[in-house]
Amino acid sequence: MSKIVYIVGELNPDVILSGPDVKPEPNKEKLIEHFELTLGSSSAITACVLARLGVDVRFVSIVGNDEYGRFCVERLNQYGVNTNSVMFTDQEKTGVTFSLSTPRDRSLLTYMGTIPMVEPSLIPLGEIVREADHLHFGSFFLQERMKLHWLDLFRQVREQGITTSFDTGYDPHERWNREIIEPLLAQTDYFVPSETEAEHIFGTSDPVSLLDRLPEKRGLVALKRGSEGASLLDSADNWIHASPFRVEPIDTTGAGDSFNAGFLYAVLHGATPQERLRFASACGAMATLRIGGVNGAPSADEVREFILKQC
Repeated sequence: MSKIVYIVGELNPDVILSGPDVKPEPNKEKLIEHFELTLGSSSAITACVLARLGVDVRFVSIVGNDEYGRFCVERLNQYGVNTNSVMFTDQEKTGVTFSLSTPRDRSLLTYMGTIPMVEPSLIPLGEIVREADHLHFGSFFLQERMKLHWLDLFRQVREQGITTSFDTGYDPHERWNREIIEPLLAQTDYFVPSETEAEHIFGTSDPVSLLDRLPEKRGLVALKRGSEGASLLDSADNWIHASPFRVEPIDTTGAGDSFNAGFLYAVLHGATPQERLRFASACGAMATLRIGGVNGAPSADEVREFILKQC
């Protein structure tokens, strides 16, 4: 029987403009190589990749009652994500992110719209308690109405034996809210930041130094380190490291979110800590070989085949 994961998060499309030089310059017209309208947002990309891997995923969010909102819900459904808890509103337009993507990195421009409108009243707590094996959210800094409520929500579901995880994403306001995140880590089973996010929140991304900066009461920490691979801080304060997969990236959009999905899949299926990192890193690497975060997301068997070919 498939594990059930509830993901609470922002929901919006990505407009991806990609090529070797996508940096805008005043009074110039520049040509790009690729254009793609695809499902975006950290939470939704994680949901779709996790569903493609074979997990029963239920998504909780809100979008505008508009073309982009309907597009997002249709795309989630196409990947097998349950959208019964996605609400439509006439109060605001669906948010949109413009991604200027090169093979090595990307820059994001986001119109917030409905992105920060997820709030406690939208969360079906009773259903989550009855059904969920795990609860995840992404984009801590964009989900502004939930910042002060995650701690109570995580505490309630963990009391029912449901595990928890989250990814912060980048803070566009550069506040980083360490004072809110540290207490939340005490109720978080798996914290999955990038090294950039860890650097801003805790003042370092170096695993040895980070151990001294993290609060003593916390769950496991899976640190996404880009070209350096990934590292996992276990319950005994030991770092486990995994080397990166060597690929030629096309588009890095959604790589970290795909890592999250792969990590959660491996955790839910009883993988060892080293296996979790390896599987998650493979999902992240495979994401860079396609345009957009969800297009061509792999099955679990395809990820395993990719890992075998890389050995």
